[in-house]
Amino acid sequence: MNEASIILVTGAGSGFGYLSAVALGRAGHVVYASMRELDGRSKESAVALRELAQQEKLQLHPIELDVCVESECRAAADLILSKHSCVDVVINNAAMVMTGITEAFRPEQLVEVIDVNAISWVRVNRAFLPAMRRQGKGLLIYISSGTTYIPEPFSGPYAASKAAGDVLAQAMALENSRYGVESVIVMTGAYTSGTEYFANAEGPADTEVVAQYELVSGLEQELAGKFDEVNVPGARTDAIEVADVICSIVSLTHGTRPTRVEVDPQRRGALQIAEFAQVHRAAFFRRMGIDDLLSTSTK
Repeated sequence: MNEASIILVTGAGSGFGYLSAVALGRAGHVVYASMRELDGRSKESAVALRELAQQEKLQLHPIELDVCVESECRAAADLILSKHSCVDVVINNAAMVMTGITEAFRPEQLVEVIDVNAISWVRVNRAFLPAMRRQGKGLLIYISSGTTYIPEPFSGPYAASKAAGDVLAQAMALENSRYGVESVIVMTGAYTSGTEYFANAEGPADTEVVAQYELVSGLEQELAGKFDEVNVPGARTDAIEVADVICSIVSLTHGTRPTRVEVDPQRRGALQIAEFAQVHRAAFFRRMGIDDLLSTSTK
C-alpha cells in the first residue's frame, strides 16, 4: 500500500465487517467502522475497537449508522467528508441471515431481508457516490454470497436478497465506471469459524407452514452441519480470510482490481458461473456499443 485510504465499513459490529475493519486499520488505513446502536447492542464491539485503536495506535473509529435509514447514511458521509474532504473506499457489508422453509417466511420478513441485504447498498451509495464522482476515483466493495448463483435449500430469502443486491451492484458499477469508480463483488462461502452465521439467523414466522414439510424435517440442521465436511482440503475455514482478501483488494492499484472474487472454503464454483455470464454480457455490450462501461476509467 502506497498511502492510507479513507474507508467506511458498514455492519462492522460483528463478523466479516468487524474483522475487516480491524485488518484494514492494522494495514494503516483510516477506517470508519459503522454499526447500529453504539451505546446498545453494539456497545461491546465499539468499545473493543476503540481499545484496540488506542493500544495499537490505529485510525479505527466506530460510528453510528443504520443502513436502513437514509438520513443516517447521509450523516455518516457528511461526518467523514467533513474530516477528510474525500472518501476512497466504501464496503457494503451490513447484512442479515434468514434460513428455513421459504414458503413459511411471511412477506414482511422477505421485505426486511431484501431491505437490509440489497436496498441498503443503494442507500449507502446514494450518500457516498456523489463525492466519489467529484473525486473521479473511488472503490465500492460488496460482501455478497456464493448462494447468489448456487442457492441451497432453506436459503431462499437470503439468497434472493443477495441476488438482488448483486444485480443492483452490477448496474451501479456500469453507471459509474466512466467516473473512475471501481466496484468489486466479493462472493463468500459459509464460514463456521469467526462468525455467528447460523446462530444469528432468523427463521420463518409461519410455523403452520413449516409443519407441512415433514418430508424435509431435520434436513436443514443436517445440511448446516455439513459445511465443514465439504470444505475443500487445504482451504482456510476462518472468516479472517475474507478480511485478508478485502485488504488485498484495497491495496491494488486503481484500475487493476477484479470486478468479482470468490472466497469460499466450500468452492461452490459460483465465480465460474459469473464469469460465463460476463462473457456473454461483454459480447452483448459490444453490439450495443457500451462495452467501455465494463472497465473503469482511470482519467
